[in-house]
Amino acid sequence: MIELKRAIAVLAVALVGGAALTSPAAAAAADRGPDRAAAHAAGAPVAHDRANGDRATVTEGQVREVAPGGVLTYPSVTSCLTVTVRLREGGLVGAHASLFRVPGELRSDEILARLGQLVGDRPVSEVRVMGAVGAWHPSYFVKAIEAYGDGEQPPYPAHPDPEGLADAVARGLGQPRDLVTVEDVPDGDQIVG
Repeated sequence: MIELKRAIAVLAVALVGGAALTSPAAAAAADRGPDRAAAHAAGAPVAHDRANGDRATVTEGQVREVAPGGVLTYPSVTSCLTVTVRLREGGLVGAHASLFRVPGELRSDEILARLGQLVGDRPVSEVRVMGAVGAWHPSYFVKAIEAYGDGEQPPYPAHPDPEGLADAVARGLGQPRDLVTVEDVPDGDQIVG
């Protein structure tokens, strides 16, 4: 079982590419000083940078926010899902959920809680889930693939389950189910504004 997990992790890293292991956002956070770098490494939300025109890059395992009129960029979405919460006031809060944890970032079973903390009690107008819908079992938001021990078999999706993913995201964020939409999108960067 351990060998299978290693093989899956190696494949995931190969699919995502080396850039995910040392993301531009991580390098930029390190350049801004040790406090910001530590917050970034812990997966903590880093305040949007007004000098960038309220743009934020959300790499695997991260959660970020931009003010009204801002833009979130999710780079290299291959086997991942992105979850974007549009606040009624116009701002965006986004998470980039990865099938396999990127070192120093959030696991899939941690990301909705962090996203929900950042949203807080602010009113939400919609929640968009986009990415590799067919690669995700809804339970990955509750128990990450890495959380399964020896002798335990993680569930694998037999078919795309957009309804199950929408239900899991709604529960994880404490939002009404009718606010959540799920879209299977091809590989590449996602830009939400």
